[in-house]
Amino acid sequence: MNYMNGSNGAKNEEVIPQEGNPNTNENMPPTTMGALKELGQTAVPTGEPDIFCITIIGQIEGHIVMPPQNKTTKYEHIIPQLVAAEQNKNIKGLLIILNTVGGDVEAGLAIAEMISSLSKPTVTVVIGGGHSIGVPIAVSSTYSIIAESATMTIHPIRMNGLVIGVPQTFEYMEKMQERVVKFVTSHSRISEEQFRDLMFKTGELNRDIGTAVGGLDAVKYGLMDEVGGIGAALTHLNRMIGGDFSAAPTAAISGGLTQ
Repeated sequence: MNYMNGSNGAKNEEVIPQEGNPNTNENMPPTTMGALKELGQTAVPTGEPDIFCITIIGQIEGHIVMPPQNKTTKYEHIIPQLVAAEQNKNIKGLLIILNTVGGDVEAGLAIAEMISSLSKPTVTVVIGGGHSIGVPIAVSSTYSIIAESATMTIHPIRMNGLVIGVPQTFEYMEKMQERVVKFVTSHSRISEEQFRDLMFKTGELNRDIGTAVGGLDAVKYGLMDEVGGIGAALTHLNRMIGGDFSAAPTAAISGGLTQ
């Protein structure tokens, strides 16, 4: 039996719960109602996990704000999360899930450099797609996994908007492309020659140059380490948290945990 205090000194009135009312405490706790309303489930995970999960989805947004109808990942949101995860002593490893079409080159490289410089073991999982500047992010971790049905589009650097037709513009794009090539080849087992062949290959994309690489081919080229999913990613991450780096590629490890 519930009571409610009336305002302005009014006497207490008895509130009789209506039968079948979903808002009453007798039928469903408030926390359960909140979980059902916000998450679509009646039970939420409990406990403090030691693995921090970050999702990079949609288009990677850089210095220019994308239209509101675009699904984006803002690099100014991801970088503070990576810093916080590095400082948190309770977090032992990071799981990065990618399904991105690419986006801003410098923003993508900033995220990739942040992931590669973490002192804790990291695993990236590409599901759906890890296209364009998503490729450096995918290979920046200690161990990289791609779903068999996922693809990675490798193509040269592009610019949109106002472009000044002077030699300096071409040199700037060439240097930026060199940064991407060096990062990918230094954080994976693919050779620079192979990566450039995929980047400048003609006939793979309609009215374009570049290559769409599937999950099995990405592993065959040495771009990714394994074909798999979340289960394999967590298995490798837990092994590395326990100090077992035997399954991790040699090229991705330097001095223990950091790449």
